[in-house]
Amino acid sequence: MYVPPKASYAEVLKDAVKNGYAVGQFNLNGLEYLQAIVEVAEEERSPVILGVSVSSTKYIGLDYLIALANAAKLKARVPIILHLDHGPDFDFVMKAIRAGFDSVMYDGSEHPLEENIATTRRVVEAAHAAGVSVEGEIGRIGGTEDEVSVDEREAMLARVDEAERFARETGIDAIAPALGTAHGMYKGRPEIAFDRLEAIHKRTGLPVVLHGGSGVPEEDIRRAIALGVGKINVNTESQVEFSRVVRKTLEEKPDLYDSRKYLGPAREAIKEIIRAKIRLFGSNNRF
Repeated sequence: MYVPPKASYAEVLKDAVKNGYAVGQFNLNGLEYLQAIVEVAEEERSPVILGVSVSSTKYIGLDYLIALANAAKLKARVPIILHLDHGPDFDFVMKAIRAGFDSVMYDGSEHPLEENIATTRRVVEAAHAAGVSVEGEIGRIGGTEDEVSVDEREAMLARVDEAERFARETGIDAIAPALGTAHGMYKGRPEIAFDRLEAIHKRTGLPVVLHGGSGVPEEDIRRAIALGVGKINVNTESQVEFSRVVRKTLEEKPDLYDSRKYLGPAREAIKEIIRAKIRLFGSNNRF
């Protein structure tokens, strides 16, 4: 399937799953992050998704975010998709759609299934009417500080039958089930429920989204893609490296006051993380 440079979130992920690769979501935490993501995407001829958290909308501002993303998309030769990550409620997601996001994620995973389905369906109806794609979440994706027992971990994982119903009754374009990954950096090797991943993809027919992609072993990434993952979220690795380079530069040059002199090297450093992920995900040379 030919995917045009201005393709939607849904079109890009559908192509990814069909052709055995995944699209990386890299968070837009500031101008330097945007520059790094877009420059590498162009160099690698890869589609990318600019992930925006709620905290980033507050820090940067919705108007600035839209302007930055539009500037990048105007000159891009590859799909650059602005995506709201973990929208907390219906009203905030609608605000993002009105502002100009290309796709949105409503995260109702902490609510009872019936409520999650009902609100996600409302989001889908409004979003699709505006030409915006929707990612939905089911199950709970934890953080690296969580002390989770085996029984608790099992309770957090998405159930296949519930995922199938969730997808069918909401009309989402991609599903983010809890599969054992977590946000942040891992203290040990994450235990991904591959059997559940495969079953959810087959039963829903949807691209599966893997949250918490930072630090997941390469062999697990490749296996997940082969089983139906079409999108992988990466943020913490870039943030850690960006901060490390800034800290190192200022330690070596304590009198440095020109922010471009320490933010520039940090931007270059995260470019290599993004490039490595794009190649690992197999999304390079697609356009």
